[in-house]
Amino acid sequence: MPLVPTGTLVADAAARGAAVAAFNVITLEHVEAVVAGAERAGLPVILQVSENAVRFHGGRPGPLAAAAAECARQGTAPLALHLDHVKDRALLEQAPGCGFGSVMFDAAHLPYAQNVAATRKAAAWAHAHGLWLEAELGEVGGKDGRGPLDAHAPGARTDPDEARRFTEATGVDALAVAVGSSHAMTTRDARLDHALLGALHRALDVPLVLHGSSGVPDAELARAVAGGIAKVNIGTALNIAMTGAVRAALAAEPERVDPRAYLREGREAMTDAVVRMLAAVSGEGRPH
Repeated sequence: MPLVPTGTLVADAAARGAAVAAFNVITLEHVEAVVAGAERAGLPVILQVSENAVRFHGGRPGPLAAAAAECARQGTAPLALHLDHVKDRALLEQAPGCGFGSVMFDAAHLPYAQNVAATRKAAAWAHAHGLWLEAELGEVGGKDGRGPLDAHAPGARTDPDEARRFTEATGVDALAVAVGSSHAMTTRDARLDHALLGALHRALDVPLVLHGSSGVPDAELARAVAGGIAKVNIGTALNIAMTGAVRAALAAEPERVDPRAYLREGREAMTDAVVRMLAAVSGEGRPH
């Protein structure tokens, strides 16, 4: 089916007290696994291509975006296409031509005033070109090989009053908040600050986004969604599933040389991971 605007999927999820899962894809196998998982679960998803993934593909966002869009068109689940963690303004400006309907513009590494100025300009440009724009305030650690921030480090948590000023000043459509998760976690033991999340939800009129969700247990994810998170970003969980399946396949048959054999197993493992994560964010995984 045709791609659906990201903003529509996020708003629809929030209206039913759920969240839409946004999966970071790196290869065609990632894309196929996410689409298959969404179809199996009967739920919408967002396909995300990060600036790091674009860099991996030689700085060209078009080929993977085109493959993702074609997989979406041939599938039956509602899917959106999102460009994630963009710091390069030139990459932002390639988004509409590559078929992306939304962008996460990441200026959270800058001092507050510079973050506001850069994000305001990015949002104005995005809206003029039909893009939905997400930003980040506070810092979700673990990006680009850096370790997670200490819970008490400056900037490690998003301040509700500052967040309200930020969204009003920039005009962004959604805000990624730092409430205790971290990018690139390979264990699922993160604990979120639900009191802070509640305060942010009360303070803001835009949807809230949780980054670094692979390291958050299902019960914590479900509670975060119930507390106001409307978009949940997931990436590392897919990579763990794929890499584990490929390692097991090659260990069992080290003479294998045809990548189709082990990549199929990696893709199936990622599909299973997608279905599990969708249950947590859709409300199905909430404790009763």
